[in-house]
Amino acid sequence: MFSKEIYLNRRQELRNRIRGGIMLFLGNVEMPMNYADNPFPFRQDSSFLYYFGISVPGIAALIDQDEDKTIVFGNELSLGEIVWMGRQETLRSKAEKSGINDTRPFEELSVYLRNALKKGREIHFLPPYTAYQQFLLCELCSCNINELNASAEFIKAIVAQRSVKQPEEIKEIEKAVNISNEMHLLAMQLAKPGMKEYQLVSAIEKFAADNECRFSYPAIMTIRGEILHNHFRSNTLKEGDMVLNDSGVETAKGYAADLTRTFPAGKKFSSRQKEMYNVVLKAFEDAHSIMRPGLNYKEVHRTASLRLIEGLFDLGLLKGNPEEALVNNVHTLFFQCGVGHMMGLDVHDMENLGEQFVGYTDEEPKDTETFGWKSLRLGRPLQEGFVVTVEPGIYMIPELIDHWSAENRLADFINYHKVMEYRDFGGIRIEDNFLITKNGFRRIGNGLSKTVEEIEELRSRAY
Repeated sequence: MFSKEIYLNRRQELRNRIRGGIMLFLGNVEMPMNYADNPFPFRQDSSFLYYFGISVPGIAALIDQDEDKTIVFGNELSLGEIVWMGRQETLRSKAEKSGINDTRPFEELSVYLRNALKKGREIHFLPPYTAYQQFLLCELCSCNINELNASAEFIKAIVAQRSVKQPEEIKEIEKAVNISNEMHLLAMQLAKPGMKEYQLVSAIEKFAADNECRFSYPAIMTIRGEILHNHFRSNTLKEGDMVLNDSGVETAKGYAADLTRTFPAGKKFSSRQKEMYNVVLKAFEDAHSIMRPGLNYKEVHRTASLRLIEGLFDLGLLKGNPEEALVNNVHTLFFQCGVGHMMGLDVHDMENLGEQFVGYTDEEPKDTETFGWKSLRLGRPLQEGFVVTVEPGIYMIPELIDHWSAENRLADFINYHKVMEYRDFGGIRIEDNFLITKNGFRRIGNGLSKTVEEIEELRSRAY
């Protein structure tokens, strides 16, 4: 946990943004993998962590604006639980560290809320993202699932506050990024032909655990980099393959990192791989270099997409005018996803609160129709204190290439004969994390090798 004053200040700032009513925060519970006493690893709800800092299952909290109360609801360990788990720090003690002196048994939460509802008082709650939260909210609010309407006012207040990272948060994110940098370096040093992808994942997962961290999302470690979120890990690395490693850790306080590097399974990239890698690297460097407060992040995506198009023109895969190709979304044959997203307590920060609230504005809503653009999670003006990723890539997806080619789609721009030569090329992604500063941006962390020369130098000393 951070200091008590940090949580007190966070909650007070939130109270200043909400006109009245009760703000309800539901913590998470342990979720069984196959039976009740064998649960998945527990992870507390991020907004609960942000405002209360208490990471134990089965609790809830509320901030009552009208009666000026902040209460944590949860049960202390029973004697039977102490027999199995040993004596733990009490919930009351944890709440006091968060600046809260009022703790009550969990069953009193429903009584408190029902009394409030009888008086016609407003209950603000966030979008439920688990079945547990849905059913609990239905019980607490005496309604059915179809009547659960999260509070837009509450969501907007939290998004406005959590989007701008405070110094203590930036320090945690920096810690996560630096550990992730070392984790990626380890993967580059260990990888060799004949290894399985899962052996590399096992090695970096141990490194994360040795540094009191865990993955902030399931690692993508694959020689099939064209599969955007590939969690299959049983391929064998071969000479001539490229390994795409998209992985990051989260700290004990819950703050995330999200990095990607692509490197040869052998000692060197092939000439074709090197050419394509440098196209992605150029897009990466030019896209993040324009970031500053006030710039709409869509321009970062646009810049990356245009540079990818220009690079593919130079390699003969595209033809015509690059700007016209961009207007016609030619790049989406090769770059199907968004160039980045917000990051913080969640690797896709606050995604459970709704992409329209987090990544876009009422004045300029998300494009939910256009292939490629509809996958962009962030399309709003940047602000000082935002933490974002930048992660352009080229993905040669055989099924997508075949589909477009069969339709002869955008043939004025696409040289399909040449594209077919790259049909089984795979994928390349490069990703770093950035803090938006007063006058521009700062790359978070100590840095990680990313040029062809730097990576090949590392690989020359590997295995």
